[in-house]
Amino acid sequence: MQNRGAANCLFSPPLRLLSNLLLGVVLLGCSIYPDVNVEDAKNNKATFKRDALDCAQAYPEADSGAHVKQRISCMNLKGWH
Repeated sequence: MQNRGAANCLFSPPLRLLSNLLLGVVLLGCSIYPDVNVEDAKNNKATFKRDALDCAQAYPEADSGAHVKQRISCMNLKGWH
């Protein structure tokens, strides 16, 4: 019998594939969210937090996940890219 190690015994191949896909989607989603403002005066953490909170309040969470796209569009309208 071949020793596969503890990590290989915990996840079956379909579960490993699913977990890798989920990790990729999360990383991609985090990299798409705008975090740089076109105006240098607004390009700071305080303004970012205020604008992000404003967009989050304007577009509350939805089961479909559409709120993420709407929040990104809202941030783009505020000058964040």
